[in-house]
Order: sequence, then C-alpha cells, then structure tokens
Amino acid sequence: MLIQHTEKDNQGSFFIEEDNIILAEMDYSLSQTNTMIILHTEVDEALKGRNIGNQLLTRAVEYARVKQYKIIPLCPFVKSVFEKRPDEFKDVVKT
Repeated sequence: MLIQHTEKDNQGSFFIEEDNIILAEMDYSLSQTNTMIILHTEVDEALKGRNIGNQLLTRAVEYARVKQYKIIPLCPFVKSVFEKRPDEFKDVVKT
C-alpha cells in the first residue's frame, strides 16, 4: 500500500487513500522548535491486522530523521510503540 504525505501550514499527515477515501492516517503538527507532534493515528477496520499503524509510524520517523525533527508522541498508539521499543527511536524522541 502506498503511504502518501501532505504538509501545509505546520500541519501534516501520512495516509493511505483508496478510491478517494482515506483508510489510514497519522496526523501531526510542527512547532517552531523543529518538533513534530504526532497527534492521532487512525486505521480503518478494513486494514486492521496488517501492521498499517507501524508502517505509518516508520514513514513519520524516517521523515523526522531527514528533517532533523524531534517527535513528541501525543498519540497513544505512537507513545506506546516508543515505550515498547525505546532504543529504536531514542534519536527522534523529544525528552
């Protein structure tokens, strides 16, 4: 599945769209301190069990690394993944 990205006016998302319907999305905002605040992740029931949330997170983390952003995980899903795998994400988590 193709994960797309959009960003405008310090707001953005990584998403999967099919037939003009967004089936999965991870929303974020950017602060002036080079910080990406991941706000929310949602995956349609049709995609449940396919590891889509983790795929969206992988893309977001790759983007943050390229842009040298730190991430604040306000989204409960992202926060839980960061807590379960701290070594994998320690370079991007804002402490």
